[in-house]
Amino acid sequence: MEKLRKANKIVGETLQYLQESVKPGMTLKEIDRMGEEFLRSKGARPSFKGLYGFPAAVCTSLNEVIIHGIPDDTKIKEGDILGLDIGTEVEGWYGDAAITMPVGTISESDERLIACAKDALYHAIEIIRPGMRFKELSLELETFIKSRGYTPLLNFCGHGIGRKPHEEPEIPNYLEHGSPKSGPKIKNGMVFCLEPMICQKDGTPKILEDKWSVVSRDGMRTSHYEHTVAVVGNKAVILSQP
Repeated sequence: MEKLRKANKIVGETLQYLQESVKPGMTLKEIDRMGEEFLRSKGARPSFKGLYGFPAAVCTSLNEVIIHGIPDDTKIKEGDILGLDIGTEVEGWYGDAAITMPVGTISESDERLIACAKDALYHAIEIIRPGMRFKELSLELETFIKSRGYTPLLNFCGHGIGRKPHEEPEIPNYLEHGSPKSGPKIKNGMVFCLEPMICQKDGTPKILEDKWSVVSRDGMRTSHYEHTVAVVGNKAVILSQP
């Protein structure tokens, strides 16, 4: 648990550093380089780099891209919203978290979109208890997201984490099938990632030509937030806080 906490703390610190440093006019590649240099300076390895063939340390998902955006020479500008998803590895243990951040001043509608992902994440963390089923958690996330007038991205999910960056169980942000009272239960000592991915009208994913960037079929802006949590003392504790 302490090693997982260490790997995740570096993720949180890197996201905080980028949030404070990213400015209009920077390229996505610059942001990726800054993130990689920072997390390496803290003693971590960028776990996304080379994972399944991904070419960078930071997923930079701009505006309509919800997850897995590849850093390129695109310059960010005032009014954009930027998803940053980062993974680390320290001594064989993994960390993972994500935010969607405003670039300068953004529209009220984009503020609401980002708030839905963040609020859904913290709502889910707040209600986690041992004995609760993961499917109940998925239904809670779906209900929360839909209550704000949005819809969860389909076919992508949160996940276990530990000695590998992605482990069982898969944790969708919606009830996929069956009763919420079925399937595996949450237990003390478990560590997993929750990551609400928010679409505006249509949760159907579309993968772009780069074979990585995921957008919604509605073509509208999206948001994504993620924390790694551990279930300790009958409640969820966030490991990926700075």
